[in-house]
Amino acid sequence: MLNWTYRELLAAPQQLLASVAAVAGAFALVLFFAGVFTGESRQIVALIDKTDADVWVMQKGVGNMHMTTSFLSDWKIDAVAAVDGVAKVTPILYLNSVIQAGGRSWFSYVVGIEQGDGRAGPWKSAAGARLPGPGQAIVPDIFASDAGLKIGDKVRIAGRDFTVAGFSADTFSMANSVSFVTLSDLADTMSSVGAVSYLLVDARPGVDPAVLAERIRTQVEKVNALTRQDFSRRDFSIAVQMGLEIIWMMTIIGGALAVLLTGFIIYSHISDRERELAVIKALGVRDRVIWAAILVQALVIGLLAYGLAVGLIYLAIPLTEALVPKVSLGMSGDSLIRTGGLAVVVSLIAAAIPVRRVLAVDPVTAFQQ
Repeated sequence: MLNWTYRELLAAPQQLLASVAAVAGAFALVLFFAGVFTGESRQIVALIDKTDADVWVMQKGVGNMHMTTSFLSDWKIDAVAAVDGVAKVTPILYLNSVIQAGGRSWFSYVVGIEQGDGRAGPWKSAAGARLPGPGQAIVPDIFASDAGLKIGDKVRIAGRDFTVAGFSADTFSMANSVSFVTLSDLADTMSSVGAVSYLLVDARPGVDPAVLAERIRTQVEKVNALTRQDFSRRDFSIAVQMGLEIIWMMTIIGGALAVLLTGFIIYSHISDRERELAVIKALGVRDRVIWAAILVQALVIGLLAYGLAVGLIYLAIPLTEALVPKVSLGMSGDSLIRTGGLAVVVSLIAAAIPVRRVLAVDPVTAFQQ
């Protein structure tokens, strides 16, 4: 029976290749949408994850950065610095705004950093200055390319013109981008002199960030303090609720299409062999052996298709970055495992339906056709 299984798979190589390619296309669609979801979700919290801070301090009642506002009186910088276990405090201003340049507009998070302090600045430079000076801005390289910007051009942020001093890399996505100006310039633009948005806190060696966050919340009035990991998790959760759920729904739709197409391809492949299976049963081969043979065929098709889909996606990642740089695409182990599991389950279910029908037929009818 094992020989029959492999013989049937290889008897029509063109049909096998077509089946594998069709199923691979379905799984590649699932992996692509999952890759977009992964890439965009990483970019949503890139500023938090890339900024080296153990604890983030913000206005009381605020627990995230995405689409929110936080204001702290600047005297709280010294108050937080005085808490036992704090090694360093860095203030930043933060504004949800729109960048206008070259006839194009794009939503951006604008971060105001202390002049010359790169701790909260761009984590990767593409061209020009890495940090902004007075009246200057660092904008994402992809936005700059889209708007036709060059170093020295003007961009308009919150009604004020800034000179482009440099381009940052890895700070752009469909969901959001991040731009940088000096803290004093952003304070003037926002009319918020004497206030900051967030405080980035370093813990002294040996101090648990979670314990330090609790101390800050207790000892400094009207502030909230969260570890970087907790702050990132909360911000990601809010971002998903406000936009990335659309990509998630696309992933679900792609998965449903993959299930239907995969089921149809494997069902057709097995159904074409119903007469042979009936003959095999009439010759006395046990049902469980027939089950095993067909399930092996289905698994081979499903797993070959899945392997091809993974290869296609890893080929698509650099191509997408080169041809459609606005799309952030990334793969995670979880999505690969989920899709691989889907391939196995769908293949087995699709094979089980025709086999059950064959095994329910009187074997004698195979010789009467």
